[in-house]
Amino acid sequence: MSFIKKLKEKMTSQKNSVTEKFKGGLAKTRHSVADKMNNLMARYRKVDEEFFEELEEILISADVGMQTVMDLVEKLKDEARKRNIKETAELKDVIIEVLADMLEKSDQETEMIMNHNGMTVILVVGVNGVGKTTTIGKLAHQFKQDGQNVVLAAGDTFRAGAIEQLEAWGERASVDVIKHQEGSDPAAVVYDAVQAAKSRGADVLICDTAGRLQNKVNLMKELEKVKRVITREVPDAPHEVLLVLDATTGQNALSQAKTFKEATDVSGIVLTKLDGTAKGGIVLAIRHELDLPVKFVGLGEGIDDLQHFDADSFVYGLFSDLFSEETEVEDTHE
Repeated sequence: MSFIKKLKEKMTSQKNSVTEKFKGGLAKTRHSVADKMNNLMARYRKVDEEFFEELEEILISADVGMQTVMDLVEKLKDEARKRNIKETAELKDVIIEVLADMLEKSDQETEMIMNHNGMTVILVVGVNGVGKTTTIGKLAHQFKQDGQNVVLAAGDTFRAGAIEQLEAWGERASVDVIKHQEGSDPAAVVYDAVQAAKSRGADVLICDTAGRLQNKVNLMKELEKVKRVITREVPDAPHEVLLVLDATTGQNALSQAKTFKEATDVSGIVLTKLDGTAKGGIVLAIRHELDLPVKFVGLGEGIDDLQHFDADSFVYGLFSDLFSEETEVEDTHE
């Protein structure tokens, strides 16, 4: 059985709201990529160098990333030679198979790292405007729904309105928010939040952080200071350092990820606003070029629209339009 058929059967057998959310959230990217790939495969019946060149252009236009595209196409060429594939229709299965393999190296890597012997501390980082505070609110809601006692730390004390925004999310998710005045030392806020979370028997503490100081060096130093306070008070913490990125910024998101990875021990990515862009291929670039797992994706505005990342659901959501018969397009390639 082909990889596509296996994936389709898996998604059909577990057809649920999660699968549909991925399909709906990736609609813009899917329509862009699938239409172009269906057109390409209808025009190029035979696998040749020109076919691969156009495939490269399609993937780059989806912000898969130059290095990732080059590596992907080389692997596809190798697989075509190994499997003696001559027709583009036969290569479609291999393209999706290779992409799925690049996305997820193991079943465990996208799972949240939880402290099962005490309080789990999650540090959330990212530049202003990516949806960091909103992500924290939605994460808090998920943990609360799972029966966890959650506390939030309003550690972004520099952005105007950040504390109030987190408080609003705290009320919405019915969780406590520990805060100081605007302009306070973020590390002091986090220290107080750790003590409060301990005294309240919290299962999860989620810490917001500053997204911008005077310059990049100052921002990274501030994050390191906050991390030191957490580790001193809770050994082995933070258990997760989640970097929030805005999918609509494409390659800029990849640059941000590289900067934060160099400065702090990022353990996973939260990619927001994926439903609002045709550049969903950035997921592949982040996974392949930075070797960081994407743990959550934002597929809508609602409180339940932050979805745990699943590679198969992502691939299905991205390429489900290719599972049908190829569109009839006149073969113009000689």
